[in-house]
Amino acid sequence: MLMPVKASFAAPSRHNPLSEPALSTSPPVEAQYLVKGTPAYRRASLAFFMSGFSTFALLYCVQPLMPIFAEHFGVSPAASSLSLSLSTGFLALAIFLAAAISERFGRKSLMFASLLGASICTIACAVAPNWHLLLVVRALEGFLLGGVPAVAMAYLSEEIDPNGLGASMGLYIAGNAFGGMAGRVVTGVLAEYLSWRLALAGIGLMGIVAAIGFFLLLPPSRNFVPRRSTARYHVQAWAAHLRSPAMALLFAIGFLLMGAFVTVYNYVGFRLVAPPYALDQTELGLIFTVYLFGIAASWAAGLLGDRFGHFRVMPIGIAAAMAGVAITLSASLPLIILGIVLLTAGFFMAHSVASALVGRLAHGTKGHAASLYLLAYYLGSSVAGSIGGHAWSAGGWPAVVVFTGTMLLLALLAAFGARRMASR
Repeated sequence: MLMPVKASFAAPSRHNPLSEPALSTSPPVEAQYLVKGTPAYRRASLAFFMSGFSTFALLYCVQPLMPIFAEHFGVSPAASSLSLSLSTGFLALAIFLAAAISERFGRKSLMFASLLGASICTIACAVAPNWHLLLVVRALEGFLLGGVPAVAMAYLSEEIDPNGLGASMGLYIAGNAFGGMAGRVVTGVLAEYLSWRLALAGIGLMGIVAAIGFFLLLPPSRNFVPRRSTARYHVQAWAAHLRSPAMALLFAIGFLLMGAFVTVYNYVGFRLVAPPYALDQTELGLIFTVYLFGIAASWAAGLLGDRFGHFRVMPIGIAAAMAGVAITLSASLPLIILGIVLLTAGFFMAHSVASALVGRLAHGTKGHAASLYLLAYYLGSSVAGSIGGHAWSAGGWPAVVVFTGTMLLLALLAAFGARRMASR
């Protein structure tokens, strides 16, 4: 059911004693929102859960394979991380183009084409005869996936009733978490019992199914208005968001959160396949089931943010991630896993809330605001994910913890700063 509601936010709820700033959005005055609890809202939420699932499964399926790549192709741990860093780097760059294209041609078709093309690329990686060709295909895959994240955030911000935006964004991020878990676990198990090539082919086929489901479920846009625009228009739109101190700090938070998270996941595998743990690929892949905690945390964070205030919830998530990173310094495998659980839950909690805040604080051109956040987010994955390899080579796991802990501390300070800036 679609209900017309005024496209403005009321004063902060009495349930939120910390008084978030007044927020505004850009749909028409009588926007036809998807209202929480209606069939259309549920279909859209499920569609975006599937898109998040597919995106993260395709993007991060190579992460548990990095030790295998290092051995099979004779490359270093830092070089093996390029199979992920190149994808996230090209994804970050493609987000700008995707945001601009979607402003002209619409959201749904672009997201579907991106998901389908990236799935085909994953299958192509499975038959790549050498390391360099695999990297080229992974770079292309990342570029294609750039058509999903920013456009997804823009669609949700435009089409979902503001009172249910946090919950729907949380479910989308939960799909990311589930996809990240499935991609890593399925890949690890298939690589152990079959081969890494069959593992990638299986993930690619799974992505094709998810892309078709997404296309069939997602309702058409109701509040999107196509725009003919020039390069100057897009530059001015991005610049306007960057001039907002609160938005700039949210972009920095995305960079720091994702950089720390991916760095831990990139190199914890190298630690755990070595003595004294000596885990095999199946055991290593099963550790990634802790993503289930990320699914729950992102969904809960969306609900709590809608009720009590997003700026109140975000620091809690970052603090939990910091505690998790510190706990991984333990030599005990159960404590290391506990630390990864806390990191995962805290990361998805903070990322879910930050994503919703970007959509709510953006004054117009929400696709451009989302593209800037996700540019920073995926650049954090690409840049910090590779730099972390040098920390691992130079000082082992303690150096990785110092590197990622520092990034999370900066993210926590940025969260407090963003709240102060937004309240003005």
